[in-house]
Amino acid sequence: MKKIFVLMMLFTLLVSGCGKSSGEKIVVGVDDEFPPMGFRDESGELVGFDIDLAKEVEKRMGVAFEFKPIIWDNKRKEIESGNVDIIWNGLDITDERKEYMIFSKPYMDDRQIFLVNKGDDQNIRAEGDLEGKIIGVQAGSTAQTYFNEDEVLKKLLSGMKVYNKFNDGLAALERGDINVFICDESIARYEIHLRPDSFDIIDVTSGYLTEVAIGFRKNDTELRDRVQKVFDEMVKDGTAGKISEKWFQADLIKYPALNR
Repeated sequence: MKKIFVLMMLFTLLVSGCGKSSGEKIVVGVDDEFPPMGFRDESGELVGFDIDLAKEVEKRMGVAFEFKPIIWDNKRKEIESGNVDIIWNGLDITDERKEYMIFSKPYMDDRQIFLVNKGDDQNIRAEGDLEGKIIGVQAGSTAQTYFNEDEVLKKLLSGMKVYNKFNDGLAALERGDINVFICDESIARYEIHLRPDSFDIIDVTSGYLTEVAIGFRKNDTELRDRVQKVFDEMVKDGTAGKISEKWFQADLIKYPALNR
């Protein structure tokens, strides 16, 4: 009787374990001060557009994602050292990042745009109008890379200040430490939506149109392909689009990417 009881208990444990996580843990590097992609809400919980996408992938893959806040400028060190397995937080595809990462299919387009204090457009209508201005950028951002590479444009500036955190750049703009904060359009428009009385967007494109994707270690094609398979399913069944509508009031997902 005792043997039968033990066998029944083992069977119950096996059945109850079916469909649960395999115990695999994947570390996802994020900037937790980068709304609406990833940030802390009033209760301290990590939320955001990319966080919601990642959590849906986590659920469908049946694995555990550990979200690890990183300094955005340290992306290369974090991914190459193995401290994180994925970088997922409004990550633009750039040639420099291709040196140490591989990417998913791009799932959004983005561009760099000028953010200024409310009512203070400073007669800026083009990049050349930044002459004599102090601009702010986030460390490790596409904007920083662009202005560092364009020596002619950089020489027009009175200065360029670099901030480790996106919110530090916004605070500097409000204080008047900088004239213009240059950042991703999706992020800028989210801030305008939240704080319409604080900031204005000057509709000038700076640099180049970029594509947003998920980043993986250079040789980790196996993990990339697993995540991509699940993400494609989310795009096809409309889940990714619904998550976009929640955060941007529009479906910004790149559906043609499915055919690449």
